Amino acid sequence: MFGRRPGATAQKSPAARPAGPAPVLAEVAAPVFQDGRRAEAPPSLAREAPAATENARSDEYYRTKSMIFGALIEAIDLTQLARLEPDAAREEIRDIVIEIIGLKNVVMSIAEQEELLDDICNDVLGYGPLEPLLARDDIADVMVNGANRTYIEVGGKIQLTGVRFRDNQQLMNICQRIVSQVGRRVDESSPICDARLPDGSRVNVIAPPLAIDGPALTIRKFKKDKLTLDQLVRFGSISPEGAKILQIIGRVRCNVVVSGGTGSGKTTLLNCLTRYIDDDERIITCEDAAELQLQQPHVVRLETRPPNLEGQGSITMRDLIKNCLRMRPERIIVGEVRGPEAFDLLQAMNTGHDGSMGTLHANSPRECLGRIESMISMGGYNLPSKTLREMISGSIDVVVQAARLRDGSRRITHITEVMGMEGDVIITQDLFVYDIVGEDPNGKLIGRHRSTGIGRPRFWERARYYGEDRALAAALDAAEVRTEEKA
Repeated sequence: MFGRRPGATAQKSPAARPAGPAPVLAEVAAPVFQDGRRAEAPPSLAREAPAATENARSDEYYRTKSMIFGALIEAIDLTQLARLEPDAAREEIRDIVIEIIGLKNVVMSIAEQEELLDDICNDVLGYGPLEPLLARDDIADVMVNGANRTYIEVGGKIQLTGVRFRDNQQLMNICQRIVSQVGRRVDESSPICDARLPDGSRVNVIAPPLAIDGPALTIRKFKKDKLTLDQLVRFGSISPEGAKILQIIGRVRCNVVVSGGTGSGKTTLLNCLTRYIDDDERIITCEDAAELQLQQPHVVRLETRPPNLEGQGSITMRDLIKNCLRMRPERIIVGEVRGPEAFDLLQAMNTGHDGSMGTLHANSPRECLGRIESMISMGGYNLPSKTLREMISGSIDVVVQAARLRDGSRRITHITEVMGMEGDVIITQDLFVYDIVGEDPNGKLIGRHRSTGIGRPRFWERARYYGEDRALAAALDAAEVRTEEKA
């Protein structure tokens, strides 16, 4: 059978039984249960009643698992195992582990045995103790602070889990497995790395010597079912009228910046907006780690590259944006604007690539525009402030502000137009804002989305050009009526 080293351990099938002795598993074979007498058993994972023995049980579990895992690695041929389908490889590993448990004379309950089998399969084929967390769709973030402490974010709140790793080396091995899948590396010479999982989830690793207490792994998980604006309406993140305005903004090729703090849902909102791009448009995305998941058929995805061991060969976000201008894009989507590439994105928005979008860290629309100016200045451009602001006001049409509130909920707090310049100041106007009006007994914030009563936004003529002016007028009227009713 595939996956086993010759002579490693007994097979279920006589035809596949190895001819030679088992060199690794020299223990005397014994049944998993010895007539049900658990007290006479050798090393056991049996749970003791007192709560005070939790740490001891955990240490015993990891010692037993380490012993069985070592025997498994000696018993299987990893090269052959890699040729199997994942389900078949998992079954092969489970069969061998069950035989090792018998040969090693380890006593455990059925539940404990299943837990051990799943753990070992995850170690060999997946991401070890992270697998159960990655399988849960309600977890937004996984934060591993060394081998013994793992936190998750659920419902906007961070909580400690019981997940731990055998040691920091096991955690480091899993980090290396993750980043190697996208052609990157993390080690002492390159201890910081951004990567992604196959489903697009964003991964950051910082390893020793920079991380003092062991590798720190952070995973921003993506839901299996991608969120839509309709779902955001149901969650209360935006009003129905506000969602309709965002749909129209996406369709009529407004240049949009999605602004927000860490974990506020910027990338999710950007994914929602891109759903309203026509299928016949050529879209090019530029990201540090590819996480956007556009549904259109004509999408080219570009990703930056870190330097190699000699410090050469890096490809920056600026390089990608400059190159994609030569690729005949109709829309350019930048996953996150962090530095001087802001200048290149504004240039693209100004040179016929209407409908381009990007995200940026900021706490308000006004701060968003100020940060763009600062990032361009930090890039070494010696341009007068007024010139920069004229470029910003002439390039960006709409700023959509997302926020994570103190109760963990995420809300779209502003839909703001950039109107132009008045003297040396960029003028903006809010179309929609979110007001917090109170708090319920459970600590949940109570708020409402309201229209500011703008009759005709600046992009009205653009909406008319694309045949969306009637839908825009209806959405604005409905929003104003709803605001008056709530008032």
